[in-house]
Formats: sequence, structure tokens, C-alpha cells
Amino acid sequence: MFLQIIALLLGLAMVIGGASALVDGASSIARRTGISEFVIGLVIVGFGTSLPELVVSVSGAIAHNSDIAVGNVFGSNIFNTAMILAVSAMIAPVAITRQNHFRDIPLTILVTFVVAALGFKGGLSRTDGIILLVLFAFYLLYSFRTDSVEETAPDETKDIPLVYAVILILGGLACLIFGGNLFVSSAETIARMLGVSDKFIAITVLAMGTSLPEFVTSIVALAKKRSQMALGNILGSNVFNLLLILGVSAVISPTSFARLDVYDYAALFLSIILVWTGVYTGKKDLLDRFDASLLLLVFVGYMIKLFATL
Repeated sequence: MFLQIIALLLGLAMVIGGASALVDGASSIARRTGISEFVIGLVIVGFGTSLPELVVSVSGAIAHNSDIAVGNVFGSNIFNTAMILAVSAMIAPVAITRQNHFRDIPLTILVTFVVAALGFKGGLSRTDGIILLVLFAFYLLYSFRTDSVEETAPDETKDIPLVYAVILILGGLACLIFGGNLFVSSAETIARMLGVSDKFIAITVLAMGTSLPEFVTSIVALAKKRSQMALGNILGSNVFNLLLILGVSAVISPTSFARLDVYDYAALFLSIILVWTGVYTGKKDLLDRFDASLLLLVFVGYMIKLFATL
């Protein structure tokens, strides 16, 4: 037990340190290239923190277990938006720029609708998977072509050499992934030693474990006054999950949406729509504690539903 606790703390330290390095490196790249921190957060940070979901979903697709791929993506997106973004907004208000409101959040809603529409017939075929991958390429291209830098906080990050920034990003991602895996495996072992049921482990440790990188990275980004990077991380991870991960999984092996029900779809859509309406509720152009409370209500309700139906 003692060694497992040490491993748990070591994994957590790696995740926190990796998140800090990733945010600093990504911020430096954003300044040097003139690309907004939101897009950097969407592309570099969002993709990096989505790697655990990619590994889990692709492994499930290779094993012809589409329930893993689909369940992991839907669960991660709900957790990202209704839990991680909500907790982030509870800690510090998340600024919503005009570009977020009219481009980024609506695009996330549109992507969610497209995936739901394609899967409404029962699942995603290989053709659907190719469509999602093409849409993913267009999404990235459109995000870059329409990008504009909107400063929401003073730049307090020290100027660092480009090579060092790249090293920080790669090293930070490595620490996030390996530290996250160490944390989850140690937590699972400790839970089993304490006699915790497999049901509880599946819902908490394993289901939320793949979102640990997004969670810590968003908190660290907010602590460093990088709210746009935090938001880009969450929305970017969600789009990567829906278009890239489900697209790759469907191309490998057609996926089934048969086990999803109205509550899964409702939680997925409601969480991202609440982010969009958060521009108008509470403090304008901010996701504040009022908006965060609504998101957390969605998450708690969804968790209660999951426990009740297991």
C-alpha cells in the first residue's frame, strides 16, 4: 500500500509539472508565431491531452469493441465540459471572446450535432469515419485561417528560446501521459486493496482518469492567467474526440451507438449549449460561478443516472 501511495503522489506530481511546462511552452509558441492562445490551446494542448482517449478508443476499435470507443468519447466530452470547465470557472471566471462566441463554441455544437446525426442510424460506418476525418482537417484549417489574437490578460510569461519552448511542450506532454497513467493505475490498485467495488472504480477512477490531463492543464492555465488556453484545451479536446478519435475508430472498425440513450445525448448537448448561453447569463462575456453551477448540476445529474442504471 505504501509503495502505491508513493506512486500515486509521483504520478500526480508528474501531471502537475507536465501541465505547467506545457502551458509555458505553448504560451511562448503563441507569442512567437502570432497565433492566438485559444488556437494553440486547441491544437497543441487539446491534441496532447486527448492522447489518452485516443489510445483507449483505438485499442477498443482494434478489439472490435465499439462500446469502449463511443462510451469513452461521450463520457470524456461530458466530463470535460460539465466538470472540468465548470470547476475551472468556479476557481476563476473564464473569459469568452467575441471569436469564442461566434466561431469556436458554435463550431463545437455543430460538430457534436454532426456526429450525433451520423450515429443516429445506429452507429458510424467506415465512410462516416472518413467524413469525420475530412471535417477534422477542414476544422483545423478554418481555425487557423480565421484566427485573430484577442488579449484577455497581460502576458506575464518570460520569453524563452523556441527550442526550449518545444522541449517544454514535448516534455510536458510526456509527463502528462505517463504521470496520468501512473496515477490512474495506482489509484485503481489502492481502491481494490480497500475493497472498493468494480462499479465504483469504473465510474470514477477509470472513466475520469483519461480526462486527468485536461483537468490539470486547464487549472494550471487559469492559475497562469491563460483562460483562453484553458478554454481552447477543453473545446479542442472535445472536437478532437468527436472528429479525430471517433473518425479513426470508425475507419478501423464500424462503431455502434446502440448503448447510448437519451440521457447521454442530453448531457452532451446541454453541457456545451450552457457554455454558449453563459455569455448572456451572470456576468456578460464570462463563464462565472453561476454558469459553472449549472454545468455542475448537469454533471451531477448525469452521474446519478449512471449509478442508478448500473
